[in-house]
Amino acid sequence: MNPFSSVTRLRDMIRSIRACKTAAEERGVVRKECAEIRASINENDPHDRHRNLAKLMFIHMLGYPTHFGQMECLKLIASPGFPEKRIGYLGLMLLLDERQEVLMLVTNSLKQDLNHTNQYVVGLALCALGNICSAEMARDLAPEVERLIQFRDPNIRKKAALCSTRIVRKVPDLAENFVNAASSLLKEKHHGVLITGVQLCYELCTINDEALEFFRKKCTEGLIKTLKDITNSAYQPEYDVAGITDPFLHIRLLKLLRVLGQGDADASDLMTDILAQVATRTESNKNAGNAVLYECVETIMAIEDTSSLRVLAINILGRFLSNRDNNIRYVALNMLMKAITFDDQAVQRHRVTILECVKDPDASIRKRALELVSLLVNENNVKQLTKELIDYLEISDEDFKEDLSAKICSIVEKFSPEKIWYIDQMLKVLSEAGKFVKDDVWHALIVVISNASELHGYTVRALYKAVLTYSEQETLVRVAIWCIGEYGDLLVNNVGMLGIEDPVTVTECDAVDVVEDAITRHNSDMTTKAMALVALLKLSSRFPSISERIKDIIVKQKGSLLLEMQQRAIEFNSIVDRHKNISSSLVERMPVVDEATFNARRAGSLPASVSSMAKPSVSIPNGVAAAPLVDLLDLDSDDILAPPSSSGADFLQDLLGVDLGSSPAQSGATPPPKAGTDLLLDILSIGAPSPAQNSASPIDLLSTADVNNSSPSIALDTLSSPAPSGMFDLLDGLSPSPSKEATNGPAYPPIVAYESSSLKIEFSFSKTPGNPQTTNVQATFINLSPTTFTDFIFQAAVPKFLQLHLDPASGNMLSASGNITQNLRVTNSQHGKKSLVMRMKIGYKVNGKDVLEEGQINNFPRGL
Repeated sequence: MNPFSSVTRLRDMIRSIRACKTAAEERGVVRKECAEIRASINENDPHDRHRNLAKLMFIHMLGYPTHFGQMECLKLIASPGFPEKRIGYLGLMLLLDERQEVLMLVTNSLKQDLNHTNQYVVGLALCALGNICSAEMARDLAPEVERLIQFRDPNIRKKAALCSTRIVRKVPDLAENFVNAASSLLKEKHHGVLITGVQLCYELCTINDEALEFFRKKCTEGLIKTLKDITNSAYQPEYDVAGITDPFLHIRLLKLLRVLGQGDADASDLMTDILAQVATRTESNKNAGNAVLYECVETIMAIEDTSSLRVLAINILGRFLSNRDNNIRYVALNMLMKAITFDDQAVQRHRVTILECVKDPDASIRKRALELVSLLVNENNVKQLTKELIDYLEISDEDFKEDLSAKICSIVEKFSPEKIWYIDQMLKVLSEAGKFVKDDVWHALIVVISNASELHGYTVRALYKAVLTYSEQETLVRVAIWCIGEYGDLLVNNVGMLGIEDPVTVTECDAVDVVEDAITRHNSDMTTKAMALVALLKLSSRFPSISERIKDIIVKQKGSLLLEMQQRAIEFNSIVDRHKNISSSLVERMPVVDEATFNARRAGSLPASVSSMAKPSVSIPNGVAAAPLVDLLDLDSDDILAPPSSSGADFLQDLLGVDLGSSPAQSGATPPPKAGTDLLLDILSIGAPSPAQNSASPIDLLSTADVNNSSPSIALDTLSSPAPSGMFDLLDGLSPSPSKEATNGPAYPPIVAYESSSLKIEFSFSKTPGNPQTTNVQATFINLSPTTFTDFIFQAAVPKFLQLHLDPASGNMLSASGNITQNLRVTNSQHGKKSLVMRMKIGYKVNGKDVLEEGQINNFPRGL
């Protein structure tokens, strides 16, 4: 060491860095030290080289770049002294990795050190090679490593075995070179060498089939004897861990035996006795014993074995489930999920313990236990297990109810012995966790109910009782109002009473009260309210004595803020008020849907004959998409898409009570449509009118009243447009609404504001009437990637002549292939002179990593 050197010592540098109070101050100290190290490297002073490298390693661990010191490692490795080599090899393992080309320069130094007379230098070279060995280095240095496996010193043999493991992983073609050397290590008495030899044999068996067969024939008996000696050995303080002799060697030996016994009956027979000894003699009150028992169970499940040993292994897992350690219980549940494929009956014996795990406070254990319970269910125990799960559903945490209810529904659907039991269990789930049940589940329940004609009365009464108690469960309310609308007369008249039922008195007003409550409740969504309106329409025919009250409820929805509710209220009011002669035909009970067909379509194995994805939605004024009319009128048949024949016309004549047989010339309308869907669109006045229709006068098919001479109240109900329309008006209230352009100003086309490989942003525009300077923008963010974005945030900036207001987004998590929306309001003080322009920045996280995307939007439509 140069006594006159001005280089700072390592401890002084560490002390100065730790004394820094800010990150900027720390960066300043590191920059100063790096500059001094560079200056010292340029001076090529060999006395300070090891000190510089030690400081570089500390700086590297702090996360700062240290690539300029890589060549110093090579110089120190080439030094003759052991201290310099030690710091050089340590720097080599820390500052470099196998992908850097600088490693090619160290191969020769490694080869020399592997043949060094000093065993400590040889050990340094083996450690470095085992950590950063590349494929090229492995091929060049494999002969030296193979030779060192037979070295006299056990520490060198141990390091050579570990280095050989790295070499065969990098270059599997070299595996056959190490087979004989690895088998010789299995006879070692030194536990350190033996455990590395077992690991090397394990790697060779997984990589090379020939090596696997060699070890099966030559080494299986020896490994079993070694394991037996360790299991039965007396107390050895140097290897004892919590009363277990060398549990690490135990585990390595069991893993190697697992590979040797898998798929080989002879080898499996040899190791049956020792596995039974390990399973019965190992104490399970400490973590070391549990680790050995777990590996023993894994080995028993993997080898070709008789059922008696597997029962023993499953019983061990059952004991694990009673352990207080969450990790042990979790791995036991994982293993039982694999074991159930081998011996279902043995796992069934631990059913009670597994059910207790479903109630565990730990969320991961609850979910894993729930998956295992679903695998245990069969026709014999479905009722008992379902009862246990539903009982727990009542008291379970809110965040677990979604998973639990989904699993219960799946079990009930799959193993239901009879329909009445299925309906009862589904009603219990809907009552306790209805808001967590997915749509396809309650859709399937309605299909089952509609097919069980003998249970219609029982079901509607059960639902009526349930909805009075659990009115906050949205899904339960939907199923209840659907059944009340379909079978309300059975509810009131107590039709189809079963022996297990208690008599219940329900009046017509009581039934309507339930439906009215669903409409007026503030937290009901649009689907529930729409279903309730349909139910009221049906009840108006089934309960003629209170039809006026039902009509009043429907009329109130004309003022709803929801356009869909307004439209339905107007249409249904027209039916109740004016078209009583056909209302009973319109509101007949829904036709029964074939269960097998529904389940096949639900599972995706049978495509729908008229898929809602394949049919374009009907565009109604104000931008609301209407459901396809074929689905609306339940005409889901391939015949509907064919050109209408005379029988089709007869069907519509019967349905509507009108004559559709006149020619186009006689009626003054357009030629007949080519599909049943188009015909219904014309009849219901939905869609853009053709020029020929615009020149014709309105025709009311079902009303004989003169609109021009009607009273003001009737004129208000019809909501007729001032402009003449040639469309057929089925229900006296469906003449087209004013166009969007007439009410909201000119329409602007939507644009794709930004698109990358993972994200797409679409803007749609609207104007506030009377305020042309302000533009309302709805931004839709679409995830194009298969991963979920979390902590999603959108930021935007505009020039000074623009003012921007951002509303909160609809969410901050963007699921795979999903979308969220956010509303923006832009005020252009230079409207008509300057166009809109915007800079935007999007931030989100993918798998915990921050992602930032930026861009500028210049393609706004003109006139904004």
